[in-house]
Parts: sequence; structure tokens; C-alpha cells
Amino acid sequence: MLHTGYLGKTEHDGSNFVKHVPCPSDSCGSSDACAIFDDGHMFCFSCRSFFPGDEAYKKEHDMPFDNNNYQQPTVKGYISAITDRGITKETAEKYGVRIQQDSSGAVVKHYYPYYDVNNTLVANKVRDVADKTFTADPPGAMSAGVLFGQLLCQEGGKFVTICEGELDAMAAYQMLGSKYPAVSIKDGAAAAVKSCKRSYDFLNSFNNIVVCFDSDEVGQKAAREVAQLFEPNKCKIVALDNKLKDACGYLADGKSQDFTQAWWAARTYTPAGIINLRDIGSELYEESNQTTCPYPWDGINGKLYGIRTGELVTLTAGTGTGKSSVMRELMHHVLKNAEGNIGVISLEENTRSTIFHLMSVEANARLYIREEREIFPPAEMYKWQEATVGTGRFFAFDHFGSMGTEEILARVRYMVKALDCRWVFLDHLSILVSGLEGMDERRNIDVLMTKLRSLVEETNCALLLVSHLRRTGADSGHEDGKEVSLSHLRGSQSIAQLSDTVVAMERDQQSDDDNIANTTTIRVLKNRYSGETGVACHLFFNKETGRLHEVVNLGDDLEEISDDIPF
Repeated sequence: MLHTGYLGKTEHDGSNFVKHVPCPSDSCGSSDACAIFDDGHMFCFSCRSFFPGDEAYKKEHDMPFDNNNYQQPTVKGYISAITDRGITKETAEKYGVRIQQDSSGAVVKHYYPYYDVNNTLVANKVRDVADKTFTADPPGAMSAGVLFGQLLCQEGGKFVTICEGELDAMAAYQMLGSKYPAVSIKDGAAAAVKSCKRSYDFLNSFNNIVVCFDSDEVGQKAAREVAQLFEPNKCKIVALDNKLKDACGYLADGKSQDFTQAWWAARTYTPAGIINLRDIGSELYEESNQTTCPYPWDGINGKLYGIRTGELVTLTAGTGTGKSSVMRELMHHVLKNAEGNIGVISLEENTRSTIFHLMSVEANARLYIREEREIFPPAEMYKWQEATVGTGRFFAFDHFGSMGTEEILARVRYMVKALDCRWVFLDHLSILVSGLEGMDERRNIDVLMTKLRSLVEETNCALLLVSHLRRTGADSGHEDGKEVSLSHLRGSQSIAQLSDTVVAMERDQQSDDDNIANTTTIRVLKNRYSGETGVACHLFFNKETGRLHEVVNLGDDLEEISDDIPF
């Protein structure tokens, strides 16, 4: 029998060996002793029979190559330990991996052999060690190959491990005591499903498929996609340490025992985020994934217990009630009382105006009015500027008016992912959808709210969103202090449904009583966290300072309200 590693010219006519096939002769019956060559002829090394070129036979035995252009894989280098990765010579020999050195003895290339379903070497995947790039030898021949290491494994065992790279498969096999087969996909995470589909029967023959892809987002997404190919409870996904990243990282860092523990602890994949609650364990009591910042007013803290990352808070009120003033108080309060950067998307004012409003809260003065800020010397102004935006923690989107849904989502995601903004203030929803075309306002709001809700879950930020109220048609409108309910939210009920918290502000702007006209009632309309709703507190607007302060004992009589204000 001719060994499958034999490559070269035949004694017949100088043609090149391609692969082994069953002998066509009925008198022979050998399953793999017949060699087929690139001009189509065959020669059986068992019965010594010669067969001329046969296109039908080649097609029957799945030869996806052009006879005129086929090149054989180049066999270079030698089998050796890959010391910088911790791979032993025994493991390299098991997988047939070779290395090539330069004149100084430095390893410059790795050669990973790939075989087809008939155990014929079809290509080498060549890794350039210096620049970490990969090429195929011969070019384009990798498509005929199955999983790296597949043909070394006996089908039908208890475990098989799928890795994202060749070195990872070798490392996993070695760290698991060289007991359980480990294979690798051919072309990285992006093509993982395609590689596994091609070897589906092989993988499915094992009792357990352990998917051990890289710990990054791309690798874990690919791991879930591969797991979905197979029946429930078939696949387990290994959770690797983000710092070590992959199986080879564990081996190179001397953490074989840690890898083995992670491999055995791999959780069975379940679709659509379904988990066994027993698996939560001590993670139940860990709060590291959520940050809480208290509100600046005790009354609202009594109901909402603070602002939390991972939640969407909607603030709503009639026109001119003071939504933006409340938002600026909250921005300033978060700056002083919480960690993390702050993203500001204010669509009704430019960034210069946003800065002056933030400085006004710091200064207890209405610096957003030019005539009032001109009273203060430049040194004072610079002091307040440094104490707010000068901290470098504020990031604002320099834009005015409406924009596309995907554009605003991209801005919020960039603020959170790239600029580390845990707290994002968006003022306001109605202007976001006002310029969108192709759908009515309700439908636009439905789409945007759904995507904002998903974005909050994805990024774990706190998103505070301003929304307007619809006109009620009643004699007394929201500008006259009418009590607000969830049904008054403008455009769509998705605002109420998808928000974790909805807070309304009510103020009788037209009252002849100055105290009443400057007092805002804060009403909690929805509270997913604790369920407590109703009036939370009252805020009084001081026209001298431009600040909002909580009125502790409002009672039924507002005539003496100014006595409660701590100025």
C-alpha cells in the first residue's frame, strides 16, 4: 500500500500524484491502494494495474481541482517542538506540523497540514511567524480540506474539542493529557459555521462537542453560532479568561491546570439566552456590572433608589416645564457623585450653550444669560469651566436638529464603547424622529425606542431620555399643571413599555402666585425597580441662581414656600 504522504512523479510518464481512491478492478477490491494522478490516469499499488484517464471516475470521487493547474503541497521544514508556544515535539508529530528556520536558527514559518475526506494531503496552511499572516500552499487548495486534525481522530468518542486556530487545537489536546481529540476550523471565527457544516457528521458522532473559541466578542459569537448547528445539550462552550484569550495563551503562560478546569466547567449551550438558574451561584450577589448614582433629591431617591447603569429613564413634561433644567442638574450631580464619563446629546442647543448651562449649576448663577455672566471676572468663569467641562469627563455631540436612527445609535454606542461614557443624556426624543421619513411618528418612535432599549442592554450604560407629551384637548393643559399619566406620552406607548423608569414633571406656569408658578411636582409614572409610583417630591426654581431645590415640607399651602428654600 502506498503511504498517503507519498508525493512525486510516477515511473510511468512524469505526472503528479494527487490522491488515493478505491481500485476500479473487481479482482483487486483495495479501498485506497489506487493512486490517481493529475493527468487522470490511475495506478494500483496493490494489484499493479494501470488505468488510463477517466473523467467520470474523477468526478465520482470528488476531485475539486483542475488537472491542468493542480499543484502539490510543498513539504518543507521538519517536525519539532514549538517552544515559544509550549507545544511539545510529540504533539507536533501527532498533528504533522512542521517548522522552518532561517540561517540564524530562528523559526520563521509553521506548516499546518490539511487533508481531504480521503486522507490525502491537499494543502499546507503556512503561518509567517514574524507578521502572523497566513497563506495556503498551493493557493486555493484549502477548500478541499476538512477540519485541522480531523483525520487523526477516531469518530464516535466521548469528547471532541473545536478550536479557532491550529495552535489552539494542539495546545488543548496537549493540556488535556493527549486523551481527547481536538480540531480547528480552517479560516477563523467568521467562517466557523461553514467549516463545521462540512464536517458535521464527524463532529456529531461524538457524545459531547466542546467549543473552545477565543474569549473576544467575535469568538464567542461564532461559538454560539456553531453550537446552534447541533441538537440541544450536545455542545458546551468554554469560558476562557479574557487576558489569556485562547487555549494556546493558557499553555504559553503555564496555566494548563486553569485551562483544564475551564474545559471541564464548560456550560452546555442553550438557545436564546436560556440558562439554568442554578448556574448563577455566587454571581447572584455581585453588583460589579451595575453602577448606581443617587438622584440629587431625597424624595425621588425614596421611590427610585437612584439612577442605575443598564437602565433607560424617560423624563417627560409639557412645553416649558423645565425638563432641560432637570437634566442639567442631573448631569452636574453625576459629575460630582459618580465615576465614568458623561455623554450629552442635546438636539435643541449648541455645545456652547450646553457648557454655559453646566457652568451655571456649578456657579449657582445664570451664566447662560450673557448679561449675567458678564458680571463675573474671567478668572471666576475659568474656575467654573475647569470644574465642569474642564474635567474632561463630558462628551457632547455637536449637532442641531433631527438625524437618522442609525446615526444617533452609532453616536451613543461610540460614546459608551470608545469614550467610556457610563451616563448618556439625550434631549429629546421628539426632535430625533421629526426629520425621519417613510413612516408615521408613532412607528418611528417604536423603532427608535426598541433600538435604544437594545443598546442600553448591549452597552450597560444609563440612558436618560427626554420625551414630550401629546396635547390632551382638555381645557387645562400640561402647561397649566395638569396631572400627567403614561397615556399622555407623545407618539407611542413603546416609550412607557420599554423604559425602566418614567418620571413626569408638572408645573402651573401661568399661576398668578409666583411660588406656585416656580414649583415643579415630580411624579413617578413607572418604576420597574421597586414598583413605587406617585408624587416623589417638589422642586422650586430660584430665579436668582437658576437652580432647582427640593421643597421638604410643601403641605397644602404654597404661600410660604420660599421659607423652605435653603438660600
